[in-house]
Amino acid sequence: MQDSLEEVLSANARFYEALAAGNFGLMQRLWSDTDDVTCIHPGWGPVIGRESVMRSWETILQSPPQIACTEPRGFVSGESAYVIAYENLGEGRLIATNLFRLENDEWKMIHHQAGVARPVTTQQRASHAAIH
Repeated sequence: MQDSLEEVLSANARFYEALAAGNFGLMQRLWSDTDDVTCIHPGWGPVIGRESVMRSWETILQSPPQIACTEPRGFVSGESAYVIAYENLGEGRLIATNLFRLENDEWKMIHHQAGVARPVTTQQRASHAAIH
């Protein structure tokens, strides 16, 4: 199980490397080749299907963001996994969920969603109280 978690976190790190470097070839290799992939970029509606998702990344990677993934936490359940993490963009901060599926012994991304993260105060960090 620990090896799987490390592999998922490594796949997640490669995703952010591709994003920061504008490396469309790597981005294509990281995503599943199946048509059930989806993506929700900040401010966009849902992007559905491999061709549409790859087209969206091609557009974004023409002017890659200065992005850093921080505080990734991974979870594995059989052949499915997900990572939640923060995306730091200069002064801005997003929170993201990245879903992966094990395909031919490789963790492939099947969904990415990012949205604005509320600024966290020291007091909020210390509290684990439910918001809703």
